[in-house]
Parts: sequence; C-alpha cells; structure tokens
Amino acid sequence: MHSLTTSSFFIFFSVSPVKSPSTAAEIMGAEANGSSASLNFLIYGRTGWIGGILGKLCESQGIPYTYGSGRLEDRRSLISDFDSVKPSHVFNAAGVTGRPNVDWCESHKVETIRTNVVGTLTLADVCKERGLVLINYATGCIFEYDSGHPLGSGLGFKEEDTPNFTGSFYSKTKAMVEELLKNYENVCTLRVRMPISSDLTNPRNFVTKIARYEKVVDIPNSMTILDELLPISVEMAKRNLTGVWNFTNPGVVSHNEVLEMYREFIDPSFTWKNFTLEEQAKVIVAPRSNNELDATKLKTEFPEMLSIKESLVKFVFEPNKKTEIKG
Repeated sequence: MHSLTTSSFFIFFSVSPVKSPSTAAEIMGAEANGSSASLNFLIYGRTGWIGGILGKLCESQGIPYTYGSGRLEDRRSLISDFDSVKPSHVFNAAGVTGRPNVDWCESHKVETIRTNVVGTLTLADVCKERGLVLINYATGCIFEYDSGHPLGSGLGFKEEDTPNFTGSFYSKTKAMVEELLKNYENVCTLRVRMPISSDLTNPRNFVTKIARYEKVVDIPNSMTILDELLPISVEMAKRNLTGVWNFTNPGVVSHNEVLEMYREFIDPSFTWKNFTLEEQAKVIVAPRSNNELDATKLKTEFPEMLSIKESLVKFVFEPNKKTEIKG
C-alpha cells in the first residue's frame, strides 16, 4: 500500500425524551438535572472500531448499553430498536468509509449514499420526531488548505466555514449531509479527523496506517485522539450540546512528526520514506484532504483537553512505550 488514507465514523447520542420539545434549548433545560443512573445507551456499529470503544467506555463507567440490530436506512427497524430498548442515548458508529480505503467509495457511490446520507438523515429524523438530541460523529475531511488558511499559518477552519474540499466522493457526501443536518436543531455534529487510538494493532488507526506504508506525504494536519476525545463526547451528550464542532485536538502534527514519535517510543530501528502530493496522486484514485481545524470552541468547553502532540504522547505512545533492557 502506497497511498495515505483517512477514515471517519459517525456516532450519535440521543438524550432522554422530553415532552414535546420544540427546540434544542428546551431539551437542554429539561435534561440539565438528569442523573447518570437514568442512562441507557443504544449503539449502532457493534463490529466497528468506534462502536467497540464505546461499548468498553460504557462498561468502564457502569452505563447500561445495547447494540442495535436495525439498519440506518430502514426507518422501521430503527423504530423497532427504539421501542424495544427505550434508550436515553443513541450512538451510531455504523458508516461506510471504504475498504481498504475511501477510494472504494468512488466505485460504490450508491452504497455510500445509502448509509452515509440516507441512513444518517433517517436516524436524525427519527430522533427528532421523538424529541431526542443526536451527537453525530462526522468528518473534518471536508476542507483543504487555501489562501485564507495557508499551510503552516496556524489559521484553522472554523465551525461556520463552508467546506471547500470535494476531491473525493466520500468527502463530498459528508459535506452534503452536514449541511442538511444543520436544519435539525437537535443535532450535534462532531468533525473527526485522522482518528488515532492507543491500540496500535488496529489497521484503521492512523498511526498504524502510515507506519505500514512504503511512503508517506509529510503534511501538518489536525487529528483526533480517540482515547481522550471519545470520553469527552459522552460528556457532550450529557450536556446536550448541539451545532457543529471541530472534534480534533488543538494544533496540528505532521506525518513525519508522528513517525518520529513512533521511532522514539516504539521501534528505534523504524525508517520511512516520503513522497510528494504529486507522486501520491499517481497511486490513489481520489485526492485526500489536508487541513487544520480551529479547535477553540471545543477547548473553551473542555479546557483540560491536550494539544495534539501532548495527547499523542500521553494517550498513545507512552502507554505503548517499549521497556528498555538495561545491561
């Protein structure tokens, strides 16, 4: 594999029903004093990376949860799940990102639309009818560096900015569905980018991906450390936060910087080669998004959140550090 890919996931949290809410503000007011004892999560994406992590988070926090069996695009099956589980929150970690990468979406457009657009909107609409707030794990791979946000400038795209990257069908549909979801005041959209976790055996982990590539491009990007931000997203659900959020750690990190950390903490003998965007374009079907997202909004809500480089060390590389053999 030569190409560099990113993948993202959708997760939805729907909060406890309230009587005939007409706005997200009313829902927030009604749920402000809710206790964790009333939590009951319904999760879609049992076999997915994010779905698996969410289940473990529930277990560690003592939160009851059930994996849904309905398909997102099948409204009746979703309603059946809701009626059976009577959830306080609904998570959707089931989405099409493509195998082995997003190039798959270029030749499977209908399948991509069915799950990522039709399915997402159907779930949002069912939750809206039931007075439930949704937190939607979307993607930040809908932007690319431009004259107003030059590479290396530190000027990141903000939540209200209009997506400017349509190089891949995957990203194009993500931008479309995000715009449509803005009409649902009960939805909270979280823009994930290049997700990373402490599980370096997972092939979807961005660190694991680039460590296995023969060549990588070296561009600073915003990224999401799941070990730190997924627990934050659970808290966002409890706070009934809505609207669009850049769901990345503050700052950017380049591919070479990530691999230098990998060499320092994991494998001192590790080596890699770089190639240019032009060279990369010859071995991939669709262009990839490279950008910096402004995480000020999320940092203001959660001031304890670490910068991307600090988070990488604390949550990913330190826990995986190889013990040195002393002579």
